[in-house]
Amino acid sequence: MKSIIIAAPHSGSGKTTITLGIMECLKRRGLAVAPFKVGPDFIDPGYHRLICGRPSVNLDGWMCGGDFVQETFFRHAAGADIAVVEGVMGLFDGIGGVSEEGSTAQAAKLLGAPVILVVDAKGQARSVAALVKGFAEFDPEVRVVGVIFNNVASDTHGRILRDAVESRLPEVRVLGCIPRDEGLSIPSRHLGLFTVEENPLPAEFLDHLVEVIREHLDLGMLWTVATLQGAPDVTIRDEGLSRPGSVRIGVARDAAFCFVYEDNLRLLRQAGAELAEFSPLADSGLPEGIAGLYLPGGYPEVFADVLAANGAMKEAVRRAVESGMPVYAECGGFIYLSRGVESPHLHHLSPGERGAEGGVRGHEFVGIFPVATRMLPRRRALGYRETELAADAVIGPVGAVARGHEFHYSEMEEMPPEVERLYRVRRAGVDLGMEGYRYKNCLASYIHLHFGSRPDMAETFVNHCRNYAQRSH
Repeated sequence: MKSIIIAAPHSGSGKTTITLGIMECLKRRGLAVAPFKVGPDFIDPGYHRLICGRPSVNLDGWMCGGDFVQETFFRHAAGADIAVVEGVMGLFDGIGGVSEEGSTAQAAKLLGAPVILVVDAKGQARSVAALVKGFAEFDPEVRVVGVIFNNVASDTHGRILRDAVESRLPEVRVLGCIPRDEGLSIPSRHLGLFTVEENPLPAEFLDHLVEVIREHLDLGMLWTVATLQGAPDVTIRDEGLSRPGSVRIGVARDAAFCFVYEDNLRLLRQAGAELAEFSPLADSGLPEGIAGLYLPGGYPEVFADVLAANGAMKEAVRRAVESGMPVYAECGGFIYLSRGVESPHLHHLSPGERGAEGGVRGHEFVGIFPVATRMLPRRRALGYRETELAADAVIGPVGAVARGHEFHYSEMEEMPPEVERLYRVRRAGVDLGMEGYRYKNCLASYIHLHFGSRPDMAETFVNHCRNYAQRSH
């Protein structure tokens, strides 16, 4: 298997579009492509999955550590001809200004994979050689083997860019110059690109993207600079899908609940779970025979009218929580368990003015947690988070530390003091206070925890579900 990492000096360089084009071209040549995404992003992996026909897996050295990154890479790349890894932000951007943790550069070193740099050439000429030289030499252990220029204005512009790099950095191959093309833009909104569930990339878009990549990118040279991976020097653990005592867990997955780490699902299966996917948008009830619920993140506010109108599903989730079923909900799943999403025109009203007896004059959700959710015009939270459990919970014992990510444009009313807080939250060592709310056996939070940061989380949750199933029978 070969491998390459598509990186960039900064966000917005066009690496997602170019990564998708490369994946589609390789797939059309009959190659099996294993897709990956560095960092905590959920949206780009959805597009990777659409192109490659197999799950795209997040690789994050800060959340999960180096050993887990290596193991999950070789596990999910098994059987592929080439692994294509899309980077995050700029090549060396990670947890902070000194540490490389969480960066694309860290992933490149862990995987031994070469880096191809996508550079937005708009407004630049010979100076790009200085930029590329800086990235190529910043860390000698990171191998920058190629560069792709994006937003190139003309053939003359492209020739200047190519000459500048080739005259100063003969070891870095100029793989192509992609012209400016508004037809290659992918719609976006506050959390980034539209999800693939809402914008599944029409065939005409993919055909045009392939045409541009084939005409302006040297795919043969790309294949040449891609590294041939050796046998993994890591232990690949069995998933244990058929182990005795397996338990059935419902997982919400549809256009409203589409933000979930693939390795979270894998680790649940590895712990003995049979995962039953269901749609809070379309289904009238929960899957039969489940003993636990996982409500991932997504865009419940975008589909608030449909979710609010599905009374049968809301009642089924409410009954499950009230019965003591183990439930884990994060971000969008947490919002779904709140009283609902307020209509934007209600933001200026006091809580008493928003509805009779504190009700939500907007879209009513499940109502397990007695607070309403508001969408904001600006981002409310972004960044890595570390949590420590203040009490035993469905995902771990008191003192258990796990890592994750928080990114949302919404906020909730202040949670009543009688609702138990379970997470002590830290960001880069700074105490952010208590979060993670529990009602009976339901734990909900804005934070997307990666089970790879503490793999026994999945096993603990499965064991709680197994115990619930035994009590219920």
